[in-house]
Amino acid sequence: MAKQPMMKFVTVGRDMPEKREAADRRQDFHEIYAEYADAKAREQAGRCSQCGVPYCQTHCPLHNNIPDWLRLTAEGRLREAYETSQATNTFPEICGRICPQDRLCEGNCVIEQAGHGTVTIGQVEKYITDTAWEQGWVDVPAPDHERAESVGIIGAGPGGLAAADVLRRAGVQVTVYDRYDRGGGLMTYGIPGFKLEKEVVMRRMDQLEKGGVAFELNCDVGTDMSFDDIRSGHDAVLIATGVYKSRDLQGPGSGAAGIVRAIDYLTASNRVGFGDSVPEFDSGELNAQGKRVVVIGGGDTAMDCVRTAVRQGATSVKCLYRRDRDNMPGSQREVANAEEEGVDFKWLSAPKGFVGDPVTAVKVQQMRLGAPDATGRQSPEEIEGAEYDEQADLVIKALGFEPEDLPALWDQPELEVTRWGTVKAEFTTGRTAMERVYAVGDIVRGASLVVWAIRDGRDAAQAILDDLGGATAMAAE
Repeated sequence: MAKQPMMKFVTVGRDMPEKREAADRRQDFHEIYAEYADAKAREQAGRCSQCGVPYCQTHCPLHNNIPDWLRLTAEGRLREAYETSQATNTFPEICGRICPQDRLCEGNCVIEQAGHGTVTIGQVEKYITDTAWEQGWVDVPAPDHERAESVGIIGAGPGGLAAADVLRRAGVQVTVYDRYDRGGGLMTYGIPGFKLEKEVVMRRMDQLEKGGVAFELNCDVGTDMSFDDIRSGHDAVLIATGVYKSRDLQGPGSGAAGIVRAIDYLTASNRVGFGDSVPEFDSGELNAQGKRVVVIGGGDTAMDCVRTAVRQGATSVKCLYRRDRDNMPGSQREVANAEEEGVDFKWLSAPKGFVGDPVTAVKVQQMRLGAPDATGRQSPEEIEGAEYDEQADLVIKALGFEPEDLPALWDQPELEVTRWGTVKAEFTTGRTAMERVYAVGDIVRGASLVVWAIRDGRDAAQAILDDLGGATAMAAE
């Protein structure tokens, strides 16, 4: 009788791939985790309990068939594991790297609740797909037959690319328009290489191009091309622009030199990684080398900024957040990585103003947590008289993102938006009030996760196919 490959959680402990020492990883932008060896991946996948109600799958936005591909991995059936993973997720190797598994699948693992330590779902997912790339199993999204209908997608981020993949597999002609010179959106220019090496994104872009997806890059809709032009040239249009307008800081001195936006800072760093010429980096404006850096914010973008500043050679890196550690929105895993790398977190601290121009210090107001707000989180309150100056040569604002005013930018007053400025779109289909115009991802949800954008893009692509009167793309996979 064959040995049971599963339910090893009682005898086998949770074991992540080896993490590079903090002193080493501070020196470069390479990913910090090593790859599983085959035996280790099979062992860790075999810890899955194959529970009857898989909460990991339920709490995954894509509802990935996690227990199935864990079992296939444990049995050494890696190609089948990859195909099962790819069936529900357009970019599993990206989700395996950057999804906050601690808040989603792994955070809801049944054996974690039983005290055995969660299955390392994200790392196994990454291993499966990296192996698939090495073995040549990742197919080009080319259709069995071509269709005459065409779809224009505005935005080459995860939502737009996921939709493009589904539509091309169904034979639809797809053109993706993006304002940047490379596709990938924030996966390319926002997320640092130590979390997501850029080759991982670029090879997916290459696969989509080989599959027949056309890319119109350096195309700023509303400036280089009108929305009406795109709409008239396609049978349907999908808006997947993301949200790029940075929330700003107020207070005395907030306009001083040396106070920069997170998106500008991270984009400059990623461009340097590509080998691009970046004058703002060379001049020191968007370069932390030799500087006392203060990052304001507590989300994942703030974590990206502090860890980037460390690698650029900042003399000190501090993060100000107005709530405490337990109430911050960013991944606790990312906070731990940042602390290992030397970042100093100043909890219950908020900026009240700035000194100097160029900036030399942040005026910090110390806070305490009061009564819960409408979301249930305790609201920060100022502690009277508790203020101090935090020395800084570079201040990075990482306060989140808001949608741009698309109806005005694109001269489309009939494009309905919510009171938050996000595009109004039907849940699960992405349909807007404009005929054959759809919207997905952050421009609908507000700033959210890559995995949700992928889910939205896949769902909207299926709705577009339904509305165009065609067979489902999912069956073609």
